[in-house]
Amino acid sequence: MEYSKIIFQQHNIRQRRFSRRCECLVFSTTYGKEYGTFSSPDYPRPYQDNINCLLYTFIASLDHIVQITFKDFDVQKSHLDCARGDYVKLFLHLERPEVNEYTPWAGLLCGGYTDIPHVLYSSGRGLVLEFHSDHRPANSSGFLGHFRFIDRRMFQTDGQKLPGTMCDHQFISSNYSLTHGRFYSPRYPSSYPRNIKCAYRFRGRLKERIRVVFEEVRLQHGDVSCLNRADVIKVWDGRSSLAPAITVLCNEGSELEVLSTGPDLYIEFLANSEWPGQGFKANFQFQPGDFTISDIPSTDQSYYGYNKVSAENEPAVSATTSACDVVLNSDSTKSGLLTSPGYPGPYPARSHCRYDFQGRGKERIQVVFNDFRLYHPTDNSRECESIDSLMAYVHIDGHMEKIDSFCGSAVPKPLMSNGPRLLLEFRGIYSSSHTRGFKATYAFTENFGVTSGRQLVEFPCAFVFNSSEEPRGSFASPNFPGVYPRDTECHYFFQGKPREKVHLHFHYFDVEGVLPCEAVSASDYVEFSNYMVQDRKYVRHCGQIEELHVESDRRFFRVTFRSNDRMDGTGFNATYQFLDEVDTYVIKHSERNSATSTVEAEEIVNFRAPPVFWFYCWWSAI
Repeated sequence: MEYSKIIFQQHNIRQRRFSRRCECLVFSTTYGKEYGTFSSPDYPRPYQDNINCLLYTFIASLDHIVQITFKDFDVQKSHLDCARGDYVKLFLHLERPEVNEYTPWAGLLCGGYTDIPHVLYSSGRGLVLEFHSDHRPANSSGFLGHFRFIDRRMFQTDGQKLPGTMCDHQFISSNYSLTHGRFYSPRYPSSYPRNIKCAYRFRGRLKERIRVVFEEVRLQHGDVSCLNRADVIKVWDGRSSLAPAITVLCNEGSELEVLSTGPDLYIEFLANSEWPGQGFKANFQFQPGDFTISDIPSTDQSYYGYNKVSAENEPAVSATTSACDVVLNSDSTKSGLLTSPGYPGPYPARSHCRYDFQGRGKERIQVVFNDFRLYHPTDNSRECESIDSLMAYVHIDGHMEKIDSFCGSAVPKPLMSNGPRLLLEFRGIYSSSHTRGFKATYAFTENFGVTSGRQLVEFPCAFVFNSSEEPRGSFASPNFPGVYPRDTECHYFFQGKPREKVHLHFHYFDVEGVLPCEAVSASDYVEFSNYMVQDRKYVRHCGQIEELHVESDRRFFRVTFRSNDRMDGTGFNATYQFLDEVDTYVIKHSERNSATSTVEAEEIVNFRAPPVFWFYCWWSAI
């Protein structure tokens, strides 16, 4: 390891009667190599105790930032928030390459390799790691990492920054501007600032549409509803937040696509959390109104799964036909009929058809099958592999992922996409004189297949049920009775009159997951609350429940359904009834539901950091 070693005498801070020595390791060059290396003392042997102040200081040249990558990390964890004991303190946002007792820090690291972010970036020239260990001996090996210096101009937003704002940008399509480009959250790839609000306004020409792809989104970990997140990205299908909402992003994801319905798109990034994430990077493109897949550059078409799907799932026949390939665009039609070749007669052997659906805005594609009869051999153990089948793909993490396969003569349940794209691929390898293929209706819908309640435009998927309009009725998960779409969050708001409450009766409940229905088990869930924020009175529900009754405490009640990008189920079907507060509803719980209702929500304990002993450390002639 090559570095400069400087020892600084600790000043007396605030008239304390003791002084400490602060050892500073300065890294300002990789000596022509791709990266440099740093490590904790004695690595890979256990580090010593009572390391009070060891600084790793990385200094880049002008127009460059620092990237550090932890290859190994093992620092003894004594407290959940890492504020005491052994820890590494991060200084990522330094206006000048120096620190003192007033310099704000960006975070604390302790624990194992899986507990920390593996890659960190500075927002300016300097980055400092401060390593501490307490008096208790630890059998921990410490850390090993690489550092490099990268050009910060790689992360400049290709838009016009609006004067008088911190981070507002506008992107206007004209003969004198780019038709495509990139934009980022503030300070990207480092963590964004606290308490900010950034607006990104896109203005296309009359018949143009805007396509935005969020290549990386790193806000917060977990699966909390976006209603309860301090940091969110909101996208509206128009010039301002008064337009219909397309999507809200609040967790982590990649390759998330947004397509406007008109020439305007408005994106807002709000960050109010105590510990900001990395933020986002995205690209945009102004497209002609009659955009089709052929308008995508050939180097990007695999992004939509066109090359990937064909290569990985090519039918086991010597030749295929593509005469039945079709692109169905919502700009041209909002609904229609879909059939296999030759329907209602037998489809030709070795048929290979692709039905590509392209929606806009918050539209989802719903496919309802009316008839389905494909050739299936007597050997049922083969399921749908290497036989006549229809496969469904949706866009997840940058590629088209298969969500289901259908074969035989059982009519499939309704399908729904998780976004504006859906791909159906039909492979009639064998056929026979007794098969007639399939017939289905499709629709580009904005209501997520929810047919009751009044839809709110300010949320991507939200419905209000008001007792003054319908004192009783029903509601269901998206696309019920079909499989609900992945990566979807829907809210159901119940609003009663004064002194009313609402009673919910779930007749059917099948939501993929296991108790306690959290991200660690990759569970989808249904959440209840007497408020817009989270309500600890109610436990999350997932799995298969025969019957479920829930009652509010007040006139307002919220039900939130959230699915992830993995497994799925058929959701729920329920009825509601508004009651006077004095009314009671007699419920006979099943044994399973009684056990579920006794699960207590975990208490979250917030640790307060103790007073921190600060140091002065500076350097000159950089």
